[in-house]
Amino acid sequence: MKKLLFTITALFFGLVAIAQSMSEQADEKLKKFVEETQVPGLSISISQQGSLVFSKGYGYSDLEAKTPVDPSRSMFRIGSVSKTVTAAGLAKLYEDGLVDLDAPIQKYVPIWPEKGAEITLRMLAGHLAGIRHYKGLEFMSNQKYEDVVDGLGIFIDDPLINKPGTEYSYSSYGWNLISVAMENAAAPEASFLSDVSFLSYMQNEVFDALAMDNTVPDHADREIENRVSFYQKQNGKVVKAPYVDNSYKWAGGGFIGTTEDLCKFGQAHMKAGYLKDSTLKEWMASQKTSDGKATNYGIGWRTFERPSGKTFYGHSGGSVGGITYFLIHKPSETVLAITGNMDPLNYGGLQFELMEMFIDGK
Repeated sequence: MKKLLFTITALFFGLVAIAQSMSEQADEKLKKFVEETQVPGLSISISQQGSLVFSKGYGYSDLEAKTPVDPSRSMFRIGSVSKTVTAAGLAKLYEDGLVDLDAPIQKYVPIWPEKGAEITLRMLAGHLAGIRHYKGLEFMSNQKYEDVVDGLGIFIDDPLINKPGTEYSYSSYGWNLISVAMENAAAPEASFLSDVSFLSYMQNEVFDALAMDNTVPDHADREIENRVSFYQKQNGKVVKAPYVDNSYKWAGGGFIGTTEDLCKFGQAHMKAGYLKDSTLKEWMASQKTSDGKATNYGIGWRTFERPSGKTFYGHSGGSVGGITYFLIHKPSETVLAITGNMDPLNYGGLQFELMEMFIDGK
């Protein structure tokens, strides 16, 4: 009995030592990264099986005020990770039988004009619908859009860039169209007669449901407690990022949040619970072009096949004043979220290196 107790105790302290060693290695790598890139503030959280194993802030959420980054409170622009978050709201509508992924988009967005080819929610969510991406200075928009339908005006009259289904072409604007469809599908009757909005639906069905208490729309014209300040690196110097208003693209890139919230979100997508197992598989499975070529992109989820043989799902996100990576590894139930309040910012594979280090336990 004493021998067994000794063995268990030794094993426990051995695991503690390994975990401490990994955390120390991660900390050193991250300190070096922050020093080399000059990113003002960085937040990273890693969880396994629902428990945080590493969560730390580096530098400042605001350089002038010298406010330290807090991974549980500091809200960064998550950029296109917003697509993955929005995909969860689309999944809830799908499971409730309120949307058909393969119906013509006009079923949910009647104002969308006929363009000589059928577009569906599935195509839009997988960047296969022929909708264009940003052009010119659109990424720097500082215009306020009161409703998601207003954002369609940016591209609604533009021709398709290819025949839907034939080519993968990344488009944040495709998610604008998804958000309008979600708003209309969620309303018990026509959306203009209802209090349901895309943002209220996301709040109720995703953020509140998953206890993501520090994830919100990035309302540029409002004071938001714990929102970080945004910076850019220009000619080797860190400067304040220009004012932008992301209300034109909530679904595709308009949310701010904490890395710890993204860990909660990732854990909810490991296995059935928040969503059905069949939905999780469908959302993460790579779509294919009409000629059978895999795109490595499902419904708001990108596939990352690593040289190690591991498969991660998630998304990257680029914003004015923010670069984010969000990854999950289902077999080990590991989630990583890392974000900085500066652009450009190249992680150089650090996100994958840290992910694999914590998965492998060395």
